[in-house]
Amino acid sequence: MLKDHGFLRVWWHNLHEIRPGVWRSNQPSPARVHAAADRGIKTIINLRGPRSDGGWRLEKEACDRRGMTLVDFTIRSRAVPDRDTVQKARDLFKKVEYPVLMHCKSGADRAGIMSALYLLLMEGCSADEAAEQLSMKFLHVSQAKTGLLDAFIADFGEAEQRGASFDEWFNNSLDPEAITNRFQSRGWANRLVDTILKRE
Repeated sequence: MLKDHGFLRVWWHNLHEIRPGVWRSNQPSPARVHAAADRGIKTIINLRGPRSDGGWRLEKEACDRRGMTLVDFTIRSRAVPDRDTVQKARDLFKKVEYPVLMHCKSGADRAGIMSALYLLLMEGCSADEAAEQLSMKFLHVSQAKTGLLDAFIADFGEAEQRGASFDEWFNNSLDPEAITNRFQSRGWANRLVDTILKRE
């Protein structure tokens, strides 16, 4: 708990409702899983991917006790989402039972990009609206390598200004390699995210 700053999550939850019935947060404790069930949450999406550690087992046990579905979904915090990841996110959003809570470790980066994808894929929101999910409000650091997530949204924003919809850009123009090559992170920000905040 000390190594990954888990003690902070006892008091700080980074919990936000982005749309009615769609929530984002950091890693919930079993007590917070029960609180989510009390709010009517039916599905928890774990954006840290399949795990076998104690935290995952406790979360799974709490979900099972409350009749909630725990879904493991892998998305990277320091990489531009590729077509396969975006399509899997779309499929997931269409099939899960709502209300839903999405979480990663800190609730800043992976929870941010998945919230942005939800708004783009399911709500038809603009790039600007989606980009609000990646901000310092959630302790997301855009100057670090995690800023590749912002670059993904910004690239769509440029296409949107030329009249493209998200699906048109996604199907015809998305180039994760080009976006990655254009992006430059800053050393101080990477040290903050990797060494001090110990983000995954």
